[in-house]
Formats: sequence, structure tokens, C-alpha cells
Amino acid sequence: MPWLQIRVQSTPEQVPELEDLLLGCGAMVVTFEDVNDDPVYEPELNTTPLWNNTRVTGLFEADADIEQIRPLIDEKAAELKTDLATKIEILEDKDWEREWMDSYHPIQFGKRLWVCPSWRETPEPDAVNLMLDPGLAFGTGTHPTTALCLEWLDSIDCQDKNIIDYGCGSGILGIAGLLLGAKNMVGIDIDPQAVQATQDNAVRNKIDASRIEVKLPPYDSELQADVVVANILAGPLAQLADTISALVATGGQLALSGILSNQAQEVIDAYSPWFTIESVVEKEDWVRIVGTKN
Repeated sequence: MPWLQIRVQSTPEQVPELEDLLLGCGAMVVTFEDVNDDPVYEPELNTTPLWNNTRVTGLFEADADIEQIRPLIDEKAAELKTDLATKIEILEDKDWEREWMDSYHPIQFGKRLWVCPSWRETPEPDAVNLMLDPGLAFGTGTHPTTALCLEWLDSIDCQDKNIIDYGCGSGILGIAGLLLGAKNMVGIDIDPQAVQATQDNAVRNKIDASRIEVKLPPYDSELQADVVVANILAGPLAQLADTISALVATGGQLALSGILSNQAQEVIDAYSPWFTIESVVEKEDWVRIVGTKN
């Protein structure tokens, strides 16, 4: 069955009223999109910031009476004293889950490592193939920050090392380390869905249960590893510098990402008391910081 889609361009201040209007007119769901590619990074705690130019989209059943809905939008525009740019479209019915699955392809990182959707054939069966189903947790390898960490893991010697994936999400980084030769891995995340996704992906990659542990905080204060990766955001990385630093054994390696290039110095300064910073690598305005524990 096709759907009717009504899109209205607005400002953040207008969004709540437009959402209420579309829902009141029978919208099955209302979504917000950024019109001008102006991403919002690291919002304040307990806030939901919107973009300066926000597109509000209501999805209606195909038999919705558009002749009744359009005048209500015009009335709201007059009330708000603005010209609401409105577009009405017929949306073809699709299997949206299948649509997303079809768009996700195997990706190579470094020389040895491939990340492959669990529903696709591996392009190089003899390579190190990480079979991934992200489920409800973040981390597929498509984002530059994840790619930076995967490329780094592929470039170092993980053989027989202990690894900690701090903020593990889907478990992609820790599991990559295991497949590249690490002895064992501990994943840490504050989201129970991430714990489940990491465990599921470990099973999918035939990782022996004795080699992996995934947990919510708090964790053992004595926990340390030879290799620690933390791909979260610059603010939390800086705030948690002493906590994350304590997880790295003396002489161990730390890779930090989720950092915009203009935030790199703040993070470097936060970790410099414990680490010799060895490299800062940039990819599409994001950076990866690598250091060795003093």
C-alpha cells in the first residue's frame, strides 16, 4: 500500500506546533530532518536540539483527505506569520528493512580486515572477515570514526594481546581485535542493548565465550589491557580521561576517536599526563588519537 507524505520546512521554534498539527490530522508518524546538512554534535545533557532549518514530515495512509489537511497547514502558517514551504508526495510502499540491508555492503579496512553484513557473502573468504549485524547498537564501520579505529587495529600487532572496547556499541572494534589475534576482549557500555548486540555479534563470528566479556559499569577497578579503543565523543573522552587511562597497562596502546578535528587538542591535553601521543590521523573532519601509556 502506498503512503502519503507531507513535508513542511520550519524553524526549531515552529516544530512542536507542526508536529502536533500533523499528528492531529492523522499522521501515523512524524519525523524531523536537517535540511542544510548542519549536524548537531554533543548536545547538552537532557536536551533535544533541532537544526536551524528543520524539515517536519508527516506520514499518512494513502486515503487521508488532503483537501482537509492543506487548509489547516495554511492556517498554522498564518498563525505563525510565516510561509511554510509544504510539499505533498505519494510515497511508494517498500520493505524498508530490506531496503536498508541492500544498501549495506562489505567494506575493507587496512590490508587484512573486512566488515561484512551477516546477510552477504564475503568478498575475500581468506581475509579476516568480521560478520556484523548492528542490531540496535551503533557501529557498522561506515562512519569515519569507526573506520579510523578499524584501520588502526589492522595496522598493529594484536596477537595475544588483551583488548578493551570502551563504549563498545555493536562490539565491532573489540571483535575485530579478537579476529586479528587478540587473546581476549572486554566490552564496556552504558547501554544494555549494546551489551546484547556485542554478545550476539561475538556468537555470529564464532568467538569462544571464554575470550569475551561484555559488561555495564561499574567494573573491576583492577581491569587493564594492552590495547584500549574508545570511540565515543570528545566531551566524554576528556571528562573520563583518568577512568579510561587507568584501563591501559603500562606500555599499552590507546586509540581515541569520535573527535572532531577542532576538538583534538582538548582531548590530547586531557590524556597527556599519562600518555605519549604518537599520532593524530584525520578522516572527513574526524580524528583518531593514538598514544602509549607512560
